[in-house]
Amino acid sequence: MAIINNSSRQVFTLPGMKHQTLASGADLLQHLEVWMQTLDPGAATPTHYHECEEVIVVLRGAGRLVVAGETTEFGPGTTLVVSPKVIHQLINGGGEEMCLVVGMSETPARVFAPDGSVMTLPWS
Repeated sequence: MAIINNSSRQVFTLPGMKHQTLASGADLLQHLEVWMQTLDPGAATPTHYHECEEVIVVLRGAGRLVVAGETTEFGPGTTLVVSPKVIHQLINGGGEEMCLVVGMSETPARVFAPDGSVMTLPWS
């Protein structure tokens, strides 16, 4: 068992986005990784996919999930479930910072561009 003080976790910053890995293989997990992310108003993740299941819990903010050219709006208190290999993008369409907790069913959680190339991220 581990108890982790989240403030001890490194925060990585990309334009319009902050990321913290809260739990991962570094914490002796074998099949799970948990992230905390924030998106500034108007910011978006790159279009991408994962080869694992992804669950996104929206704690604060509102936005849009784009999958296969179809856009679905969501707000706080919602959970987005993204199947493996589904190309998607999250966009903060609201006027406040969006706060997300993300669970991935692999560690390390890999991120792929739509063309299949691995996206190198600062927390990888």
